[in-house]
Formats: sequence, C-alpha cells, structure tokens
Amino acid sequence: MIIRKRADIEQTDRFVHWGNGTSHRFLVDSDGMGFTLCHTIVFAGTSTELKYENHLEACYCIQGAGWVSSGGKTHRIEPGTLYALDQHDEHVLTADDAGDLVLVSVFNPPLTGTESHDPNAEGPSGY
Repeated sequence: MIIRKRADIEQTDRFVHWGNGTSHRFLVDSDGMGFTLCHTIVFAGTSTELKYENHLEACYCIQGAGWVSSGGKTHRIEPGTLYALDQHDEHVLTADDAGDLVLVSVFNPPLTGTESHDPNAEGPSGY
C-alpha cells in the first residue's frame, strides 16, 4: 500500500513547478501502478499551450474555473468537470483571473515525475 500526503510531496522532487502552475506527483512510473496521479494547480490568469506526444491525460476539476480549448472548440472547466485528451490533443489550458484552477490529473503511461513545461516555448509544450 502507498500512502502519501500532499505536504510531504512538497519536500521532494515530485513537487514540480511546471511553468504556469505546480504539480504534486502522488504516483509516478517508479511506483509501479501503470499511471501517474497528480494534484495540479494552474495559476490564476495564466494560459498554456500544451500537447503530450507520449502520454494520454485526463483532468478532473476540483476547484476554481477556466477553459480548455482544442480543435477550434472551447469548453468551460469548473468543479465537477472532466476533460480527457484521448488523441494526444494539442490544447490550451486557461485559468480564470479570479483564482487558481485545481485539477486531479492522470497520465498514461506514467511520468517519471520530474517533467516540466516551458510556457514560453514556441508552440505547445509537452513531454
């Protein structure tokens, strides 16, 4: 059994500042679960262009609000909303100005745990 607390993760390399937010990586590849589970924070008022060539991702919003845009469509994200990037979709993730967007994120295959984004990259950032 694996037990982890978010505060404890902040003292490890599993706490990643990924560009426009932070990620507490509760489960990573070395845990042997076959997926990664993260508590992801997108800083208020930020927008990041993303694409995961090597991973599929699903995100469930637990706090705050924002938008995810892909393929010419924009979808409102708020608590109780899930979005899944099932086709390695290029997307833009934006948090409202009013507060941080907080997500539970799942990656398959799992991350090693220290990956980060470059929000200033030309084109989408990903890993």
